[in-house]
Amino acid sequence: MKYTKEMFIRFGSYFKKHRKLFIIDLAVAFCLAAIELVYPVFTTRIIDDLIPNSLVAQMFTMVAILLGLYILMAGCDYFMNYWGHVVGVRMEADMRSDMFKHMQKLDFKFYDNQRTGKLMSRMLNDLNQITELAHHGPEDIFISIIMFVGSFIILWTMEWRLVLIIYLGVIPIMIWFSISQRSKMSKGFRAVREETADINAQLENSLAGIRVAKSYTNEDYEIKRFDIGNGLFRSAKNEAYRRMSIFHTGMKFMMSILNIVVLGFGGYFAYRKIITIGELTGFLLYVNLVMQPIRRLTDFTQQFEMGMNGFARFHEIMEEKPDIIGGEKILDNTKGNIAMNDVTFFYNEHENVLKNISLHIQSGSTVALVGPSGGGKTTLCHLLPRFYDVTKGSIKLDGEDIKDYTLDSLRGNIGLVQQDVFLFTGTIRENILYGRIDASQKEMIEAAKKANIHEFVQSLPEGYDTWVGEKGIRLSGGQKQRISITRVFLKNPPILILDEATSALDNETEIKIQQSLEKLSKGRTSLVIAHRLSTIRNADMIVVLSAEGIVEKGSHEELYAIEDGTYKRLYDAQFYSEEHKANLFA
Repeated sequence: MKYTKEMFIRFGSYFKKHRKLFIIDLAVAFCLAAIELVYPVFTTRIIDDLIPNSLVAQMFTMVAILLGLYILMAGCDYFMNYWGHVVGVRMEADMRSDMFKHMQKLDFKFYDNQRTGKLMSRMLNDLNQITELAHHGPEDIFISIIMFVGSFIILWTMEWRLVLIIYLGVIPIMIWFSISQRSKMSKGFRAVREETADINAQLENSLAGIRVAKSYTNEDYEIKRFDIGNGLFRSAKNEAYRRMSIFHTGMKFMMSILNIVVLGFGGYFAYRKIITIGELTGFLLYVNLVMQPIRRLTDFTQQFEMGMNGFARFHEIMEEKPDIIGGEKILDNTKGNIAMNDVTFFYNEHENVLKNISLHIQSGSTVALVGPSGGGKTTLCHLLPRFYDVTKGSIKLDGEDIKDYTLDSLRGNIGLVQQDVFLFTGTIRENILYGRIDASQKEMIEAAKKANIHEFVQSLPEGYDTWVGEKGIRLSGGQKQRISITRVFLKNPPILILDEATSALDNETEIKIQQSLEKLSKGRTSLVIAHRLSTIRNADMIVVLSAEGIVEKGSHEELYAIEDGTYKRLYDAQFYSEEHKANLFA
């Protein structure tokens, strides 16, 4: 994966908010590294000078100083482990918050091409690695440089030839092995993360559709599909752990070789009186200290790969730009005059959904959109609140192009009830108040009465505080639909879009809701998509859409009077007897 300059700039920007704590953490890391370097020096002094000269008092003084230093080091270690991780956790939380805010701004087009499970994996699993990288990354590099350089200088003053043997002969091989194997190990764990995202997406999909799977008795099919993904995940983990075993085994082996080299050459130098026994002991101790920066740097390469791979996917989302940008004008006190001029729309150049649609909707009128499935009725309604933008042509509201209005003010003036009702996991109250979060109890109840659901809610033991379950699973389709309609009553917008708003209701409830919707529609501009044509007979204008565009428009009486008209055929197909219907399509 290629890392860009912009990625590193963005990553570095998250340190700014926590820079004071981060600087303190690095200062503590410096103290920790300095104390680590002191111990071999003290050891050499005690063995070479104090013990041979029977300076016991000085020896215990140095031991006491070392004890104090190690107590200080324990405090430094605690600070780094806790507060260093706190910096990382705070940065991770900042990134996750920014990502969520950014995703709220992205268009429908982005979500049309994404799987929910993978997006969740990017936000949760990928960013988990940021904590370790943000904490250990700078800290490990800083400590490694201090200890590597400090050890080199101190050892050079003891015996430069032994230093050359260690630093030029053995350590370069260890570094090469560490980097090469760590890279292979990182690729293995990267594959694990990719498989994790896939299995998360599959699991989310399967669990969300568990009722469909059971209704079609496809549990075994879902198990087989999951087993395939789980098998790939297992294989990726096996390979990652194989690489990890090679790395750790190789590093331990090379550490043993390094100790043997120091002991062999150092022992020979001590025999030749080139170095003292204390210096040889110091060398052996410093070799272990030299290994620490190597281990830290190799650990850093893994953390860097894991963290930056996760950050790269975060960066990729953050680089997504919404195609739909609001204007600067505030839409206030709209009259609801809508003019669609030669509107053409397609999701891609091979999929033409709407073609040359011209339609004028007068303020306060009700316009019904009917026609066969795939004619673009819902898509046309989604263009008005700018969930998608027209490919060609324009849509004007009160004489102004809707692109000139801010998105918040435009969408705030439009109420939408969709056929596919979505309720948030929570209570009935929370779902109704989603229409207007600051509404009062009285306003909420009044809206519920208009949607003919207040009596039902009152009959529940917990009333408006009744838990609806995930996506409203504890409610019937009609009950969910009425809660969705209540939201619009509460929002009280000047423009309404009703996309099969009564499709999930029984006939008795449908009549009641239809009466409420007609009351709500009075004085408002309403776009109604209807499958049941009985519900739109009183519309001011009925527009018949097909793949070719608008084929007919007019009142019910005008359209039904057209012999062999599309609307007449649709209407008769619904209301004639089955025998007549069979003759009609013979």
